[in-house]
Amino acid sequence: MGLVNASDYVHSLDFAHALASSVALVRLHYPEASVNLTPWRDDPQTRMWSEAESLDMSFHFPGWSPRLQCRSLLLQLRLSGEEVGSVKPHLLGVVIRGMTYEGERWRLATVGEWKPTGDYLPEPVHLLQLKEICRELFSLFPPSHEIF
Repeated sequence: MGLVNASDYVHSLDFAHALASSVALVRLHYPEASVNLTPWRDDPQTRMWSEAESLDMSFHFPGWSPRLQCRSLLLQLRLSGEEVGSVKPHLLGVVIRGMTYEGERWRLATVGEWKPTGDYLPEPVHLLQLKEICRELFSLFPPSHEIF
């Protein structure tokens, strides 16, 4: 499968609703950000770095965000392998990366203690906000087929 632009997997009403809700959730916290549901190019170099079961979207700020120490957020939703592309996806985890034109500045993953890594971390209050976004994302993707 490889890197998956979020727009590539909008093929059911349930999935489209979950994806739209994900975008709305981030935009609720960061209304100035514009969304890109196709953050990856389809070329050999990009495919070389592919990550299976990842649904990716990005959010771009109109300029530098000093509170987040980045210009863009890359949001990667890790979905269960057998359900990727199914009507009812199951969210296994979230990775949010703070990006600039130079690359990744920091990363927050929903594993372990949810501790951010990187040289230029967001302000503490905004780290809490990013963690809240992650918790809310888990509520959008139910834990089993029966709940969706």
